[in-house]
Amino acid sequence: MFCLSELEDTVRVPPSDLNLPLEVAIKKALQKLFLDKVLSIGLCVSIYGIKSIEGGFVLPGDGAATYKVRFRIVVFRPFVGEVIAAKFKESDSNGLRLTLGFFEDVYVPAPLIPTPNRCEPDPYNRNQMRWVWKYGDDEFIIDDSCQIKFRVENISYPPVPTERAEDAKPFAPMVVTGTIDDDGLGPVSWWEACAPISDDED
Repeated sequence: MFCLSELEDTVRVPPSDLNLPLEVAIKKALQKLFLDKVLSIGLCVSIYGIKSIEGGFVLPGDGAATYKVRFRIVVFRPFVGEVIAAKFKESDSNGLRLTLGFFEDVYVPAPLIPTPNRCEPDPYNRNQMRWVWKYGDDEFIIDDSCQIKFRVENISYPPVPTERAEDAKPFAPMVVTGTIDDDGLGPVSWWEACAPISDDED
């Protein structure tokens, strides 16, 4: 789910930070540039360390120092087939939206929810729909009562739209699509009652 990647970039340290130790000033600049940003390698979540610093040139009329920096960064980059535990965020007739805390664009579309199921108005939240899985004579509600395990089906990086409607949802530069339609997936409470079979039993 998390990977360590090495990057190289030209970093500008503003005059207000030149009184700081060099590595501290550069790390501060890197955090401003990369943290919570989505690159082609995934979502940047932390600056792991600085490997090398070169330069320190001050451009005429600028006052800032410019450095060529090689550094390592921690990125969120799940792989297809990976099982991840998340929390319920919201749901509608299209499916579920889950959150990892630091990343909230995880979607489970309706076709990837166990069947038979139904989508109905949430009696506790009039602005939301809820999904119910029917298994035999039992019904299991998908809500925020416990963690939800999903398996990654796809990771996409949508292009930035040139035009957006006023009522459009916030743009998501990275979207993870998951499924809960398999044994062991979905709310963990569904499977807590399933005790493992002992090897000693015939």
